[in-house]
Parts: sequence; structure tokens; C-alpha cells
Amino acid sequence: MIYLADTANIDELKKLFYYFPIAGVTTNPTIIAASNRKLSDILPEIIEIVEDKMLHVQMISDMAVDMVREAKAYKKKYSLGDNYFAKIPVSLEGFKAMPMLKDAGINVTATAIFTQQQALVAARAGADWVAPYVNRLDNISSHGIEVVKHIVENIEHFKLNTKVLAASFKTVDQVHRVSMVGSHAATISYE
Repeated sequence: MIYLADTANIDELKKLFYYFPIAGVTTNPTIIAASNRKLSDILPEIIEIVEDKMLHVQMISDMAVDMVREAKAYKKKYSLGDNYFAKIPVSLEGFKAMPMLKDAGINVTATAIFTQQQALVAARAGADWVAPYVNRLDNISSHGIEVVKHIVENIEHFKLNTKVLAASFKTVDQVHRVSMVGSHAATISYE
């Protein structure tokens, strides 16, 4: 399993990348808001730290065509390459945007996944990564680790070219347990 940093705090990122084998960074509107900076201001600094490692940036648009336009704009403006992944929520418009992004040559991370079926549909729509929310599932009386396990099993069973990027953790034990059920990656907060 590989580890990604789930933060936009530049000092935290520098420390994490200095000490640990971090494979990339994930962002979302909540993380960006916590940095008290605009995405356009902070993204160049994150890119400098990430270098050629993965960068998953969540789109803020709601409509598929706008998500695609936004993802293309980031890629062009910041000269992002194959290490760039547009994070797309698993909504009706998100599912529509995923194959459009793949056709445009942009990698996709399907995010805000709560069920094995959402992950399977996202994989079929072309997602390179699917990001189930482990702790949020646990909070709604579900079983986050079990959902991750079922997603991994489906990907292997159907021989899909998609990987699992487990997200939303509150404990180290949750990270440990997703590694034990075969998650390919975990994106974790600085803490």
C-alpha cells in the first residue's frame, strides 16, 4: 500500500515529504478552505513539493461539462502531466464526466464513494482510482473496512484497471485495516 498526504498545509507537506515515502497529495474544497488560501494561490506550491508524484485535485463544478472544463484548465495552467488526477464525485454528473475526462487524456479519481456499487460504476466509467470514505461510512452505521474489502474484491474479480485509494480516516487502526484488506493506497491527514 502507498500513502498520500490529505492536506494542503505547505509546512505539513514539506515535513511529510522530507521524512516519509509519500506517493502524492490529495486535495478537496474542505482541505483548501482549511488552508485559508485560494486553490490558485496554493496549487503552485503543492506542485513544487509533489514534483512528479501524484496530485489529486477535486473539481468544484457540479455539471459534467464544467468539471471537464475545470480539469482541463488546471492541467493547462499548471502544466500538469500524467501524475495529475481530476477528483470527481460519484454523482450523476460525475459519472457522466468520468469518460469525458478519460477521452480528453485526463486521469480520474472517483471520490465520495460510500458503496461498492458506486465504485464499480466509477471503474466502468473509467476511473483510475476510487476513493471510499472509511470513517464516514463507520459514522453512518456502515462498515468502512468491509466496503473497501468488497471494492478490492470486485476490482480483482472483474479484472478492472482501477485502484482503491481509501480516504477519510480517524484512527491509525482504520489505516492498518484497509491495508490488510488490500487497498492499494490510503490518503491520510498529517496527524
